[in-house]
Amino acid sequence: MLFICYPKCSTCQKALKWLDEHKIPYEFRDIKEDRPTREELIAWQAKSDLPLKRFFNTSGQLYRENGLAARLPEMTEAGQFDLLSSDGMMVKRPILVDDDFVLVGFREKEWAERLI
Repeated sequence: MLFICYPKCSTCQKALKWLDEHKIPYEFRDIKEDRPTREELIAWQAKSDLPLKRFFNTSGQLYRENGLAARLPEMTEAGQFDLLSSDGMMVKRPILVDDDFVLVGFREKEWAERLI
């Protein structure tokens, strides 16, 4: 299982602590140092059954600075994937990727249903 996060993010830290407390093995990946590729994001979004907008870090500085709340609805899906893959800080985190599912953001109940 792949755990993608930004180590300084408090939500990511909570998710990491939760995984460790439940002794769930994972491979750690820093989203800022090793950002997701366009191809990974396309595959993860398809596997997650979530709308593409859910992959954007809507509370992030880059999202606000670029006025993406107004711009995203007019962008093509291809353009959105290009934007997401351009900077790891643009992507919502943490992301948990397994063979059968992808979880975006940390919701303890949702993670427990999938992992415990």
